[in-house]
Amino acid sequence: MANIKSMKKDIKRNEKKRLANTEVRTSLKTYIKKVRVSCNDQNVETATTSLSRAVKALDKAVQRGIIHKNQASRRKSRIAQLVQSVKTS
Repeated sequence: MANIKSMKKDIKRNEKKRLANTEVRTSLKTYIKKVRVSCNDQNVETATTSLSRAVKALDKAVQRGIIHKNQASRRKSRIAQLVQSVKTS
């Protein structure tokens, strides 16, 4: 445990940030899951709208520094491939 007052404040601040970041990461997983579910159902319209929402959320997470830009790029690429495969079939 920290002895310095400012370090104790830092610990509290870091915990709040960690919880907020965890919420965002969880919501990202939910957005991606919605895309995958709609692709499994072969629903093109729902998959397209879910894709756009997921991409927006991923970009916002990168902008806020919650996930790395390469990770977001990889995730966007993979779900875009899924949606494209549903569109072509």
